[in-house]
Amino acid sequence: MAGTFEATKTVYSSIDNGELSIHNMLEFFEKMGTMRVSDLHLKVGAPPTYRIDGDLEKIKGPLLSKDTAEQLIYPLLSDANLEKLRELHSVDCSYRLAKTHFRINVFHENDGVCAAIRALAADIPPIENIGFPNDIFKDIIHRNHGLVLVTGITGAGKSTTIASLIDCISHERACRIITIEDPIEYIYAQNGSMTSQREIGRDVYSFVDGLRSMLREDPDIIFVGEMRDAETIAMTLMAAETGHLVFSTLHTRDTAGSITRILDYFPEGRQSEVRNQLSLGLAYIISQKLIPRKDGKGRVVAMEILNNNYAIANLIRTGKPEQMYSQLQTKTQDRHDEKMITMERHLARLVNQEKIDFLEAHKWANNLTTFAEAMKLE
Repeated sequence: MAGTFEATKTVYSSIDNGELSIHNMLEFFEKMGTMRVSDLHLKVGAPPTYRIDGDLEKIKGPLLSKDTAEQLIYPLLSDANLEKLRELHSVDCSYRLAKTHFRINVFHENDGVCAAIRALAADIPPIENIGFPNDIFKDIIHRNHGLVLVTGITGAGKSTTIASLIDCISHERACRIITIEDPIEYIYAQNGSMTSQREIGRDVYSFVDGLRSMLREDPDIIFVGEMRDAETIAMTLMAAETGHLVFSTLHTRDTAGSITRILDYFPEGRQSEVRNQLSLGLAYIISQKLIPRKDGKGRVVAMEILNNNYAIANLIRTGKPEQMYSQLQTKTQDRHDEKMITMERHLARLVNQEKIDFLEAHKWANNLTTFAEAMKLE
């Protein structure tokens, strides 16, 4: 642990649960389950706050002082990460407690040090339990090349969906899997496949450096934790075009917006080239949201799925992403070149299955008009 800070030292006096250490606070994730309790926020001037079923809930107790916040946060950092925080005022890292792995971002703000702690279950959920609206995952895990992009806001379960897909591939096929993550979230078992996981800052300097070396390391499956800049996107697309199955994530709210977001990273003069690369290398875009369950017991995934068939590829190549939605609405049959679905259609299905409440679905829909139409179809 960093310096003299101890993770088991009780430093916070809560009203309901007495004296708490940071370990006590993290144990709450295992008690409640990471599908219900996703995050813990620590900030000077506010009580420790969990995100439970998507909503923030504060621990009943005093506001964190600068000293108490540091005593809760600093034990989670290695000496190297504590030094990086002091130099750069922000650091990403990970921490493991019992069966739960935590992704942590520590940063400085107006009142002092802050931490956002995200819990990830140690056990990767089976692909059948993720909540796909159709069996498109069966097509994905048997692909040999192409880019599978999973998008959504922070906390939408993107990493869990990709981990489940990769873990399923690892069980079914003997292949070489290499990941570049910031930080590593799920630990993959060495099943039928051989898997290497590299962490930014520890094993490799950047995503771009990792991709450059990775293409000389004979991978079959590649996972790029996030496409953050033009160079990373360009190399990821190149890997997808040259015979690798590539998984990555992007922060966007729908599938068509993902195409626009990628193009926005590049200057006007390069966008035609990138559109062509995307039309050839893209396999699927899965845009997902986590919606509170109707029974109040956790959350359920809602997905929009784009399958890059001939019509979609042509719309990407000619720069007409606004016309993709009609393909998502109509190409829904159980055929290899279809199996698409809109977010609104999946939300309507979940409402009719009584998994989520109508008003909750209404709140999360991207387009209220098409959501109303979808409710009539399901």
